Amino acid sequence: MTKKYILGLFRDEEPLLHAVHELRKEGNTIHEVYTPFPVHGLDDALGYKRSRLPRAAFLFGCLGGTLGLSMQAWMLGVDWPMNIGGKPALAWVDFVPVTFELTVLITALGMVATYLVASEFIPGNEPKMPDPRITSDLFCIAIPADGASTSVSARMRQLGAEVQEKEVEL
Repeated sequence: MTKKYILGLFRDEEPLLHAVHELRKEGNTIHEVYTPFPVHGLDDALGYKRSRLPRAAFLFGCLGGTLGLSMQAWMLGVDWPMNIGGKPALAWVDFVPVTFELTVLITALGMVATYLVASEFIPGNEPKMPDPRITSDLFCIAIPADGASTSVSARMRQLGAEVQEKEVEL
C-alpha cells in the first residue's frame, strides 16, 4: 500500500539527530528514519522502547536446555540404557556439555529466525526504501504527509534537509 510521505534527506548524522529532536518536540509524528549505518542515540531520540529480543533469547535458551536434557534422558535412560563402567544410566553430570551446546545452538538459530521475521528480511520481500541513496550516503526522515502540518517541509529545510514529497510503500 503506497502512501504519501514528506522525506527529509540529510548528509550527516548530527543535523539528522537535531532535526529528529526538533520535529518530535514540535509534535510531528516520524514514521521512520533511514540511515546507511547505525547512529548512536537515534533510538532514544525517536522514543523507541527497549527491544524484546533478550526475552526471546531467554525463551529459546530454555527450549534448547530442556530439549538437550530431555533428549539425553530419554535416549540414555529409557530408550537404550547402557551400563558403562558401572555408571548409572542417568548420569546427569555427563549431560552438561551436550545440554550447553544445544542451548547455544537453539538460541542462536531462534534469534536469527526471530530477527529475520521481525525485520521483514524474509526471502522474496522487496526492501522498503524511500530513496536508493540512503544505502550509501544519505540519512532520511520520513513523515506521513496526511498527518503533517503544512510547515513541516519548511521546517525541515530550515534544519538543513533536502525535502521531497513522494508516494512510497514503507
